[in-house]
Amino acid sequence: MLCLFLAVSGIIYFGYFCSDQVCALTPQKSSWSDWTFKFPIQDNLGKPLSLHSTPFNLKTSNPGLSYDDVFNENFQFDMNGHDVIVFLHIQKTGGTSFGKHLVQDLDLQRPCTCHRRRKRCNCFRPNRNEIWLFSRYSTGWKCGLHADWTELTSCVDSEFDKNEGDTVKRRYFYITLLREPISRYLSELRHVQRGATWRNSRHWCGGREATLSELPPCYNGKSWNGVTLDDFMSCEHNLAHNRQTRMMADLSLVGCYNNSYMPPLERNRVMLASAKRNLAAMAFFALTEYQKVGQYVFEETFNLRFAVPFVQHNITLSSSTMSTLRPDQIEKVKELNALDIELYEFARTLMFKRFEKLRSRDAQFKERFAHLGKLPGRTEFNWDQVIEDTTMYTENEPSK
Repeated sequence: MLCLFLAVSGIIYFGYFCSDQVCALTPQKSSWSDWTFKFPIQDNLGKPLSLHSTPFNLKTSNPGLSYDDVFNENFQFDMNGHDVIVFLHIQKTGGTSFGKHLVQDLDLQRPCTCHRRRKRCNCFRPNRNEIWLFSRYSTGWKCGLHADWTELTSCVDSEFDKNEGDTVKRRYFYITLLREPISRYLSELRHVQRGATWRNSRHWCGGREATLSELPPCYNGKSWNGVTLDDFMSCEHNLAHNRQTRMMADLSLVGCYNNSYMPPLERNRVMLASAKRNLAAMAFFALTEYQKVGQYVFEETFNLRFAVPFVQHNITLSSSTMSTLRPDQIEKVKELNALDIELYEFARTLMFKRFEKLRSRDAQFKERFAHLGKLPGRTEFNWDQVIEDTTMYTENEPSK
């Protein structure tokens, strides 16, 4: 009788009172819109990102430190603790220059020690030989050449455990640069025309690298040297198309590089929404076209000072290329980078929102902004003839 009572009670409970999310016999696959738009995007400046993205199984995640936490509680990046800055370097956004600033121009208690022949710098914490910066010039391409958000968030923690021989709870602060999409695309074209391929990129997602059938090459031979713009645009698998959106998105949401996982329009919508969400969650991002604003936001966010002012280059090779294009070519470039264009506008609005909020609480803003990078006894770093962004070797060097 007792067993019968328990069985009947269990049937009634599971049938009528237990929620579907907990008691469903088969998991219900959540839609992207169900997961994203019930929980609106917030500006989580300083938010440590979770290491693994499992949105189909997880309705909410630990929000970490929100922008309000940073703004109201005078949050500081803890160089002596276990805080780590992770630089997501997107091709042709000015990341090479910014990466050099990070390792050479920050005013630190224990400055990075750079070795010209090794083309690497030791960026250790003041109190112990542990790395606080994960970037090309401090750790190399540990998670793959120009690793994207999907690759970095699944790789960084294990790489730190491996290198330091210890498992500790770290706080990761992801940073990146974005660039006006048309200029960036044409800059990548010029780079490819000179022989760049990034053939050592892993394109890791879902526990494996993308296959040749998923990412077939756009050219025969060792490079695409001398390619025309029309041929560059016509390759369906050219990763230059909407590169910034792809590299900022969680690709596991769209089946990684399996384009048959969902319809193209849905894939684009999900990828763009994911890229916006990840960008908003980053501790810091800047736009190549606003160097001074980016420098100020970085310094105020992390309470770190650069010893040199960032230089704004308004005239680039891509701008000279633009003047030679036919109207139909310009329209085609815009069409191929429509996601990046929308992402960039989102980023610009968000960056200036952060800038205005930081400026409003800075009583010395005018003085600070007018003298960014002017610290006594320091001059701008010049790594003579070392890893220039225009060389083919730079972007094809193997991950280390």
